[in-house]
Amino acid sequence: MKLSSRSRYGTRLMLDLAMHYDHGPIPVGEISRRQDISVKYLEQLIIPLKKAKLIKSVRGPKGGYMLSKDPARITVGEIVEVLEGGVELSKCLREPERCERVEVCKTRKIWEEATEAVYERLNSITLAELIKDSTPADFEAPPRAKCS
Repeated sequence: MKLSSRSRYGTRLMLDLAMHYDHGPIPVGEISRRQDISVKYLEQLIIPLKKAKLIKSVRGPKGGYMLSKDPARITVGEIVEVLEGGVELSKCLREPERCERVEVCKTRKIWEEATEAVYERLNSITLAELIKDSTPADFEAPPRAKCS
């Protein structure tokens, strides 16, 4: 199983907002710089996260984005669910009608249990826990190597 860049970058976006939770709205350009993710891509991730009410926006010169609730109440599982639309280790879990062996498959139960275990773990980790022992520098983009 491999999470898409949507989940990986979306979690970094949310973590950045969690690190700056008490600072008011954060401009997308600042997040882009710190996370080394393009503004255009961040804006694509913001749309579903905003629709799911995990983040909110503030317009105007001091506007930007902020978490809509405390980082201790947002799990990594929620973020992945919103950005991936769910993660299953096998397509037959989401679309059993597409599998002609669904009634007799001996391995389907394994994929189902493994998927549940992944989500159980992701849902047990909050943004607050991820930033607990961190400093703002931990979330800054590393300097780019210069080519000679």
